[in-house]
Amino acid sequence: MSQRRFYALGTASQVPTRDRNHNGYFLRFDAEGLLFDPGEGTQRQMIFADVSATQITKIFITHFHGDHCLGLAGILQRLSLDRVLHTVQLFYPKSGQQFIENLKNASIFHNVATIEDHPIDEEGVIFETETYYIETRKLSHTVECWGYRFVEKDTFTMLPEKLDNFGVKGKSIAKLKKEGSLEIDGKIIKVGDCGVFKKGQTFAFIMDTRSCQNAFALAKDVDLLVCESTYLKTETKEADAHGHLTAEKAAKIAKNSGAKLLALTHFSQRYLHIKDFLKEAKKVHENSIAMKDGDFVDIERF
Repeated sequence: MSQRRFYALGTASQVPTRDRNHNGYFLRFDAEGLLFDPGEGTQRQMIFADVSATQITKIFITHFHGDHCLGLAGILQRLSLDRVLHTVQLFYPKSGQQFIENLKNASIFHNVATIEDHPIDEEGVIFETETYYIETRKLSHTVECWGYRFVEKDTFTMLPEKLDNFGVKGKSIAKLKKEGSLEIDGKIIKVGDCGVFKKGQTFAFIMDTRSCQNAFALAKDVDLLVCESTYLKTETKEADAHGHLTAEKAAKIAKNSGAKLLALTHFSQRYLHIKDFLKEAKKVHENSIAMKDGDFVDIERF
């Protein structure tokens, strides 16, 4: 059975706490398993979430501060240990190539996994299939940092009785879905004549950043926006100085971009509880949640 679920493996910024592991996030989207910003301890957090290394198909690094990448060495070694047969694609800022090499060769291990590097230095679409694409935009942090957006393409669910009525059979069905129309016996058949429109689902991942135009672009009309909220608004000046968002600013990005659900994460160690983050965000964007380690969101419910 296909599953579309987002897991918060770790929700701490900079340093872990008793209740929060370093960053780590996993999006299960049908056959794809997208791992974002694996910090220290991500392997252990995956066990609690029942996420296996074999489910990982792509890894995304937003930037090379340690809380967003130091777990990558262990993840790469785990892919080899578990004999993951498929190629795993690794997306990261090109400027951090040396850090990638360091993490890949952090210790002795039997390297048998196939890792395909995708260094990023330009905004736009970085991966595309017939059913979805992934794009990236540069954010505003104290170091180079990139946000990611996953977009499932719109499609049509074909109705067998309609296809029969219009005489669309075999390979013509796939052609109709792909091209939008086809001609049969001199008559133009449109895809809408034989199917029901199904809007694709969308997801945005925005970590360490100030409020910026690209954050709004990444979050535009997404079903789920996962966004850092390191500080509360009482520390707005500190947040801006350190290249971070408050819960209020994250909520403004969600509201003004038309995001359906905002999931807050990446909380500073100074805050023992996250209820104040949720309270602050809900004043701006009602459909918000504050994630704890181990929480998950099923995207299908939107």
